[in-house]
Amino acid sequence: MKPSLVSLLACPACGRGLDVVAAKVEASEVIDGSLVCQGCASRFPIVRGVPRLLRKALAAEQKATADAFGYEWTHYSALTDADKKEFLAWIAPLTPADFKDRVVLDAGCGKGRHIFLAAQFEARTVVGVDLSDAVEAAFRNTRDLPNVHVVQADILDLPFKRPFDLAYSIGVIHHLPVPKSGFLALCSHVKPGGRVAAWVYGKEGNLWIEKLVDPIRKNVTSRLPRVIVRCLCFFPAVTLFAGLKLLYRPARKLDWLKRMLPYSDYLCSISDYSFSENFWNVFDQLVAPTAFYHSHEEVVDWFQTAEAHDVEITRHNSNSWRGTGLMPER
Repeated sequence: MKPSLVSLLACPACGRGLDVVAAKVEASEVIDGSLVCQGCASRFPIVRGVPRLLRKALAAEQKATADAFGYEWTHYSALTDADKKEFLAWIAPLTPADFKDRVVLDAGCGKGRHIFLAAQFEARTVVGVDLSDAVEAAFRNTRDLPNVHVVQADILDLPFKRPFDLAYSIGVIHHLPVPKSGFLALCSHVKPGGRVAAWVYGKEGNLWIEKLVDPIRKNVTSRLPRVIVRCLCFFPAVTLFAGLKLLYRPARKLDWLKRMLPYSDYLCSISDYSFSENFWNVFDQLVAPTAFYHSHEEVVDWFQTAEAHDVEITRHNSNSWRGTGLMPER
């Protein structure tokens, strides 16, 4: 943990500031120690370079969902060439210029691929938050970046003041117990006039997943040991990979073929992915106990409840929603 992070933090129990008590320091990073509240004296550990600002016991399903993604991102922790293109597609119409000199929050940072990119986009400060053990991978992937911090915390109980110019959540809110509450919690830490952005699974365009894949995920695969789910993913991943390379990649240049193929917008968009990337996409769909699919009306309601203005909500790959807006100037 870089000591400069402290200026952004607030005790999740009482909202007061925190002091660092360092036990082990390496190259200006606090590797082990604790954070102590200036008000209620609550203590939060710093372990392997990451402050662990968790104060509430998690419900069983929330913990299981966090554990599932912690397993995924600690076993597939590499950053890839596809990350930048994918990230910019998820946050469009935002561009790298929207990050320049901003204080940025990534709510649900996983292995750190997006906070790595936000730093490249010249953000002044980037904070990545994740509930799971993925923070271990995120810290390793970004430790050498002077403007990046990683925190283990719950989106529903964020340990910050209100310092952020830009906060976003990519592919995480729909895995929360109450997604709308997660979105509003994210908004509550954005400065007046600051920007919030989110990408979530869409109800529109995903009927076959809700009817066929979801029952299997909920009732079978999310309950199995992770190593067994990995084995079960192999043959679907091989089939998907073959179809992507033989059909969907050519279809990107052949409109008649693209129109004939099912789920073509999304599958064409991932047709250049490596086998590993597609394997873990399959795993991702089968492993989480909690996943919701949101309608356009639901996403509109989130932004309206947050009193955001200049809102832009667009469909992405015909199966998901991305939205952005500005917080009220008060």
